[in-house]
Amino acid sequence: ALHPHRIGLKAADDARLVQLLRTVVGELQAGRCTEVAALRGADWLEGLLRREGYLALLIERPQAHLRALRLLGSSRWAMRYLQQHPSVVDELASAHWLAERFDAARFLRDLQARRAALAKGGEDDEEALMNLLRRAHQTEVFRTLARDLEGLLAVEAVADDLSALADAMVRLSLDWIWQGWWSAADKRAHQAPADLVVLAYGKLGGKELGYGSDLDLVFIHGDAHERAQECYAALAKKLINWFTTKTALGDLYEIDTALRPNGNAGLLVTHIDAFEHYQGQRGSNAAWTWEHQAITRARVVCGPAALADRVDATRALVLQSPRDAAALRQEIVVMRQKMRDAHPSAAHSFDLKHGEGGMIDVEFAVQAMVLLHAHADAGLVANVGNIGLLQRAESTSLLPPGTGIAAADAYREFRALQHARRLNEESLSVPAADFSRQTQAVKALWQALALSAASI
Repeated sequence: ALHPHRIGLKAADDARLVQLLRTVVGELQAGRCTEVAALRGADWLEGLLRREGYLALLIERPQAHLRALRLLGSSRWAMRYLQQHPSVVDELASAHWLAERFDAARFLRDLQARRAALAKGGEDDEEALMNLLRRAHQTEVFRTLARDLEGLLAVEAVADDLSALADAMVRLSLDWIWQGWWSAADKRAHQAPADLVVLAYGKLGGKELGYGSDLDLVFIHGDAHERAQECYAALAKKLINWFTTKTALGDLYEIDTALRPNGNAGLLVTHIDAFEHYQGQRGSNAAWTWEHQAITRARVVCGPAALADRVDATRALVLQSPRDAAALRQEIVVMRQKMRDAHPSAAHSFDLKHGEGGMIDVEFAVQAMVLLHAHADAGLVANVGNIGLLQRAESTSLLPPGTGIAAADAYREFRALQHARRLNEESLSVPAADFSRQTQAVKALWQALALSAASI
């Protein structure tokens, strides 16, 4: 009997499907394709049955089909991405981009040109622009994914490129929204470009973005107009809407704004004066220690230079402020223990992210190191990532010889393994005995910073 999904297929498409499936079987029999790749490849082709153009492309470009099989066999996440975004199949027809890296300037120029082409035909409405961004984003994520799975990019390079892509999407989206919104708003009140800084925290702030990561964003404006708060709140909401709305092509990113002053109870957009007072611990409404930990990884994604400089200056002032070292250490230890209690590990297992001596312990240690010592070493203010900061701390003798490098190496290994396991949708829990060297390096870092050994 004919498979239900083949019923109704045109004869030509059915013939293409049979030919493609025979290719899969042939690759499997020749040992050039794993059984996992073959099964995933068959499932993937099933999703293309009503897209005759893609079937034809795979027939005409057999190398594209073989590349797809390699990717499918390498990663469960890649299989789901190809299923969710079948249009990226077009990218497999040529592999010239495999030897390249994401180029933000070229990406932005290309999108501006595409928008101009839409505008000529009067087709540059909001939905068309949102879908234009989604197509471009899906293409670039897929290209990075393919380079990654082909072994052409280290995990740090993957994170750099995904972070640069997110930066570009924020900048361009904000610009396009402002142009469209401002043209219909009170033109006497505001001028382009927007007097708004987008400040990234978390994974994007630290340039450690992964596939599917959300974006932690804070919005800060410097406009003194009486309607400025209303204006920029609307602008920020519009940006969030552009990113999170699911069109026919899906969404872009989930946005988290909980790290803004006063968290979810605070204003979506903060004036720079209020931001400076909040972060500078002036007045009764002041930032908590965990917010100062978070700002160690913050960086400006876009905004006018003068306002960006004020935000950067505020961040530097916060990080370089002298602190009660004993009180800070105690706060960080207690906070970390609460997080660990919420993520217990099974006996003889180790969670790469939450486990004792794992990734979060490295991040907490680096944050403590910056808050404790940046007042004496301005070099710790630079947002160069956890590995870069650990290397600097050792080179300046802030950490004992070998301590910073060993912890940095452990963190790099944890990131690489976390990345690989997430690509295959595997648990981050691994045998504890296999990672004793790395966890001991992280514990030594905590001890060197005089953080309580009992906490880890």
